[in-house]
Amino acid sequence: MGALPVTIETGRSLPDYLPARMVNEFAYCPRLFFYEWVDGVFQESVDTIEGAIQHKRVDEKTTPLPAAADLPQSIHSRSATLSSETLRVIAKMDLVEAEGGVVTPVDYKHGRPREGPDGLELWPADRAQLAVQGIVLRENGYDCREGIVYYRKTGQRVRVTFDDGLIAETHKLIGGAWALAQAGEIPPPLMDSPKCPGCSLAGICLPDETVAAGDAEAESEPVQLDLFGTPRRKAVKREVRALVTPRSELRPVYLNTQGVRVGKSGAVLQVKEDRTVLQEVRIGEICQVSLMGNIQISTQAVQVLCEAGIPICYFSMGGWFYGITVGLNVKNVFLRRSQFRLSEAEYFALAFARRLVAGKIRNQRTLLQRNHVEPNRGTLAAMKDMADRAELAQSPEELLGLEGNGARLYFGDFGGMIKPGEGQEAADLPFDFEGRNRRPPRDPVNALLSLGYSLLAKDLTVACYAVGFDPYIGFYHQPRFGRPALALDLMEPFRPLIVDSAVLSAINGGMVTSRDFVRVGGSVALTASGRKAFFRAYELRMDTLVTHPLFDYRVSYRRLLEIQSRLLARVLEGEIGEYPVFTTR
Repeated sequence: MGALPVTIETGRSLPDYLPARMVNEFAYCPRLFFYEWVDGVFQESVDTIEGAIQHKRVDEKTTPLPAAADLPQSIHSRSATLSSETLRVIAKMDLVEAEGGVVTPVDYKHGRPREGPDGLELWPADRAQLAVQGIVLRENGYDCREGIVYYRKTGQRVRVTFDDGLIAETHKLIGGAWALAQAGEIPPPLMDSPKCPGCSLAGICLPDETVAAGDAEAESEPVQLDLFGTPRRKAVKREVRALVTPRSELRPVYLNTQGVRVGKSGAVLQVKEDRTVLQEVRIGEICQVSLMGNIQISTQAVQVLCEAGIPICYFSMGGWFYGITVGLNVKNVFLRRSQFRLSEAEYFALAFARRLVAGKIRNQRTLLQRNHVEPNRGTLAAMKDMADRAELAQSPEELLGLEGNGARLYFGDFGGMIKPGEGQEAADLPFDFEGRNRRPPRDPVNALLSLGYSLLAKDLTVACYAVGFDPYIGFYHQPRFGRPALALDLMEPFRPLIVDSAVLSAINGGMVTSRDFVRVGGSVALTASGRKAFFRAYELRMDTLVTHPLFDYRVSYRRLLEIQSRLLARVLEGEIGEYPVFTTR
């Protein structure tokens, strides 16, 4: 399909001053600088947390720095902040030492110094940040000739002289940082850099994945001839490093018991019934909280979860996902502006939707091939044709028709994948499946499918918020009151791979039995114990490792949802020409 003509927004409003630590980030990696200072994206790591704790100790001992004219012979001033009006930079200095009228800034760093040919030396980014402090001190009238970085890991002080070469180099870095920020276009990722594995934003930046997706697009382009009639060389597939852990250590919490109350005590969530504590959960060990039905949560618990960036998701007793509470943790308004603008662009919405529908049909077909007792060759051939035609659809209406026909074929053979254990066929509510029905579901299989799709919509809504999207503005699904259209867009290819597979595992593995359902009027619903059993089946599927076909590394489905959401952000920001939809082999 090739790159889409995505327009990049420029001319962003920026703060008045550039912090010295951001000059450090720009020297280290311009892309990291852009994420943190322009987009306001930040992710904690062990190093950043330890560094913050160390700087907090320094800040607690704040002592003012006298004006240059009133400077005593000797002084130790902590947490002094000065700015340069000429360069529009600001520096908060951990320590300023003065001796004999000469001041020396001392910066505290968590790591260790660099081993140079002539001994220990500063890392280039640390040298730049220290030089900014020297420039600011000089502009405010102080005699400043050198600076010191104290590396806590080794307990060593390393000095650097503020000579003309270093000052000129730092001026150039400051100018480059301002120019990049004002241009408003994120720089490309570093290529195979050893800096990436230790970067806290590696899972957000996706440096290797962004480059690999661009290479894949180049390979899919028609081969062109140069002036001499020689075919241009295609891009070589690049090895993608797995810079994030395959699974997250954090786990979701599902609360399913009606009438309980959620509060907090310190860093622990407490689930109580009356005054009895039923369960305690450490807040630092969870990624989301799902409340199913009539469950209360205290204001204090909401506040601490919002502060920690942990979303609270609300479901009806029947499993309908209807709300979410999130903190103000995502500040990148520019991604959402691109999302809003492109949602009105018919060419973009149709191109994106084509890939989603084609991917969904291909994944449905794969599930039939893997799990059906005897796959219908005619059905498989027709679904392959539907997927191919979806990639060439000329209108949303045509695409909806192809998706509907694909679903009719798929669910027409879905029953052949259901293999319940002995004794379940003769139950009052057998796992018979004659087709998809909902609102309300009228049989156990459809009850499980509906609940599973609600859970998946919730997880992709959470992923959208984590990336910075508005989940209610989609491209394929049209806006509708209360419907997370973008989350529904992104979940299309994952419906068969996650939900349908979890339903089959729950039934065929005996995790859910006919005793876990009740009939109410014309509808069928899960009991509380049935929901609990299905939550387990769903989370087992979300925790399953799968190989990404484009990047060749293994990650869990939960991690994959966020990766795919971030790849869509790369498309909207113009770094990737087309969305690499996930399809399993």
